[in-house]
Amino acid sequence: MKPMIRNNICMNCHPGGCAAFVRSWIGRMAETAPSLASAAIAADRTPPKAVLVLGGSTGYGLASRVAAAWGFGASTVSVSFERVPDEKRPGTPGWYDTEAFDREAAAAGLVARSFNADAFADSTRETVIACAKELHLAFDLVVYSLASPVRIDPKTGTMYRSVLKPLGKPYSGINVDVWTGSLSTATIEPATPTEAEGTVKVMGGEDWRLWIDALRDASVLAKGAATVAYSYIGPEHSWPLYRSGTIGAAKEHLERTAAAIRASLSPLGGSAWVSVNKALVTRASSVIPIIPLYVSALYKVMKERGVHEDCLDQIVRLYRDRLYAAPPVPTDAAGRIRLDDLEMREDVQAETTRRLRAVDASNSGALIDLDGFRADFLQAHGFEVPGVDYSAD
Repeated sequence: MKPMIRNNICMNCHPGGCAAFVRSWIGRMAETAPSLASAAIAADRTPPKAVLVLGGSTGYGLASRVAAAWGFGASTVSVSFERVPDEKRPGTPGWYDTEAFDREAAAAGLVARSFNADAFADSTRETVIACAKELHLAFDLVVYSLASPVRIDPKTGTMYRSVLKPLGKPYSGINVDVWTGSLSTATIEPATPTEAEGTVKVMGGEDWRLWIDALRDASVLAKGAATVAYSYIGPEHSWPLYRSGTIGAAKEHLERTAAAIRASLSPLGGSAWVSVNKALVTRASSVIPIIPLYVSALYKVMKERGVHEDCLDQIVRLYRDRLYAAPPVPTDAAGRIRLDDLEMREDVQAETTRRLRAVDASNSGALIDLDGFRADFLQAHGFEVPGVDYSAD
């Protein structure tokens, strides 16, 4: 099997490569787990024993599950909506990632349940609650890591769609084709009011709160339970498209929701956080204008300074240095956990911006890390993972 890439989208994935990628993260946890445990002990904090990850099949969600299971020995439950393989085509990467996680967890004697279902549906909440009661689990950590183009409101049945567009006026930026290295100008028209509203309904905090309310009302949250949702801010030059655009409006709604959830969890002594994470390569990164160029430049700078992190590094730091460190949890003035602190460091941003202004077709190899972007993108689909025999049938 070889990657089938069309319009910067990978149309397939390699099942064995996905499994090997998950095993590589699990292997890294063998070195990291002692630091997680010792940090919690030093802070007199109780590590999580039961963790629910909503969107736990890839990226930050999968990293959250791996770190909880192999870092703390926690029981984990995951919900994700992936394409099931059939005789014509393979499933999505998340299908194979989850399959590999469950297999490795069983071999390690860890409790793990995975549901391939619509996380926005009330019926899925009921299924997860029934599972928790069956396994006698009280979740002390709920991770909200959902990203979806579509959501059906469980109360009204209305379907909403999310878009990544600016608000108010068009946005133009330099884009790079990560496979050819060619540069071009991309222009995105502003979102309509309907598109803006739909994006908030899909990617905002409404569903997060529905989950926490349902879990609390069903008494499957532990005392002192914490919940965390993932967000992104990015540098100012990306704000017209991202932070000041449709996705930014949704993330602002997510952040406001954290305060409401925190209040609802107060009788349990619980907490709710939004963690602003680092820009990373995802399955969608290569098709979002300006993002591939920015991430490629950022990677080059952070690797040169020895501060580059991937998804697993970020989540280990979230657990070790934030959620399960000595209280209070360090936040910014807006009450957000900032795991993008190394990305947004003044020297990193200054050098990244300099390179973005200077890059052209003749110097892209020296100024940005297209090889790193490509490798991360392909590995997210199970390709170019070390140790995999890609010549096998």
